[in-house]
Amino acid sequence: MAAAARAFAAHVLRGRWFMAYGSFLIMSAAGATYIFAVYSKDIKATLGYTQEQLNTVGFFKDVGANVGIHAGLIAEVAPPWLVLAIGAAMNLGGYLMLYLSVAGVVRARPPLWLVCIYIAVGANSQAFANTGALVTCVKNFPESRGVILGLLKGFVGLSGAIFTQLYLAFYGGGGGDTRPLILLVGWLPAAVSVAFLGTIRIIRSPRSPVAARREYRAFCGFLYVSLALAAYLMVVIILQKRFLFTRAEFGVSAAVVLAMLLVPFTVVLREEAALFKSTLEAQSVVTVATKPRTPAQEPAAVVERPAATLMSRVVRALRPPPLGDDYTILQALVSVDMLLLFTATVFGMGGTLTAIDNMGQIGESLGYPQRSIATFVSLISIWNYLGRVASGFASEALLARYRLPRPLVLAVVLLLTVPGHLLISFGVPGSLYVTSVIIGFCFGAAQPLILASVSELFGLRYYSTLYNLCGTASPVGSYVLNVRVAGRMYDREAARQGGGHAVASASGKRLVTCIGVRCYKESFLVITAVTVAAAAVTLVLAWRTRGFYAGDVYARFKEEEEVVVAGQSRNGVAAS
Repeated sequence: MAAAARAFAAHVLRGRWFMAYGSFLIMSAAGATYIFAVYSKDIKATLGYTQEQLNTVGFFKDVGANVGIHAGLIAEVAPPWLVLAIGAAMNLGGYLMLYLSVAGVVRARPPLWLVCIYIAVGANSQAFANTGALVTCVKNFPESRGVILGLLKGFVGLSGAIFTQLYLAFYGGGGGDTRPLILLVGWLPAAVSVAFLGTIRIIRSPRSPVAARREYRAFCGFLYVSLALAAYLMVVIILQKRFLFTRAEFGVSAAVVLAMLLVPFTVVLREEAALFKSTLEAQSVVTVATKPRTPAQEPAAVVERPAATLMSRVVRALRPPPLGDDYTILQALVSVDMLLLFTATVFGMGGTLTAIDNMGQIGESLGYPQRSIATFVSLISIWNYLGRVASGFASEALLARYRLPRPLVLAVVLLLTVPGHLLISFGVPGSLYVTSVIIGFCFGAAQPLILASVSELFGLRYYSTLYNLCGTASPVGSYVLNVRVAGRMYDREAARQGGGHAVASASGKRLVTCIGVRCYKESFLVITAVTVAAAAVTLVLAWRTRGFYAGDVYARFKEEEEVVVAGQSRNGVAAS
């Protein structure tokens, strides 16, 4: 009995489902960049920054979080555990230095460029976590990529609310001092990644038809648990807004969150138990049957081809294969479809990132109290999660039943963000609660749609790099719309208002805070216009790829699995 228990434990730890569970936990701690609005005010006050300078810090945060081409290239030649280890070291080092700077431990106030480097390095760990865990999961579950992307990105969306609860439990809210939160986002994600270094790896395991049906049911189990966690966080946030919690009550709330993160492990045990049983049964069949010997195959004759000219090699290297086949990195770079998707991401996601990064200052300019601003950030986090899982599952169902292209669903999501931008622009009283829901949901919904489209249109062979290549679009949009548009217009309006709202920062520098609807009105009208343009570009992509999505986009993987499963059935080995 003890031997069987040890064998089962080893089977669980080596299985795909425990790998998926480890990825969920890594992702639930990999979204620290989404709570920048909570502690950005302390960075601004402590270091004496203007709004444009603070937006520059936010831009470098977005650059670090989204520019991960180097992480993808490393993942092409290195195992996932090394990618995660590099990310953990960067997370700890970057955010620890940022905390020491903001907390005043470092005597000399660091220059702006150095603070930007600190937060860029810390945030760049998110790209390594995504590459090491998320891309590995997509490769392990290729026929459920929309679902797995929705779930994994959903846990990233929940991480902001999770971090907020843990911060309140560990530090009791800090009396409004959010600097300890920077320390928390420095050590916690690094610890989680290190804990699962040996778990996250490529597990090539073709599925039998029975296993395929169980796979979807298992993902639904993960979905139900995550929905319960999101609902609990929503209720807790509302209660914390209405009532004054003690530190002990914050601790109980955080303990419930941690317990709910352990519940998906029961799904892992259920699925791995079924696979373990089928493996034992298959092994008993192998002991009875005699495996037929297969004659050695003669090596294929080498056919000599005439040497190609340099020009023909270049043309062949740049000529794209059919959609759905494995593109090389160069072929994807020069693809019109990638250009359209990249452009839509720049201006569509750049606008929502601007709203998320400036939510603290938007609330302050419209007269919301600090507790409400923290509520906005938590609402964005939760609805970010709901958008990700909803678009992941819904787009997969629409694709399977109606052959609806994912880029078409993405265009609809981008258009849904327009009301949120307009509510910020016109400063409708009390509307930031609704705006937080709209922005959070749409930002989350767009993520799995973009990433799934990349994997479907350009293949999985170089997905680690192409995934991160498409991710660089967000910081480009953030720089244009956040720093150059929103930040400058905010400072210009603050200067126009004069010294009526001047405050002294911790560094002794006199800061001017903009108050009123005009602070963000013009900038978000611009963002609204470019978001509509991004939706139009996405519609062009949907039109170009309609023929590809009209067929079975997973036919290639199904054919490969049928061949492997048939071979395993002849040899008496169970497919998982």
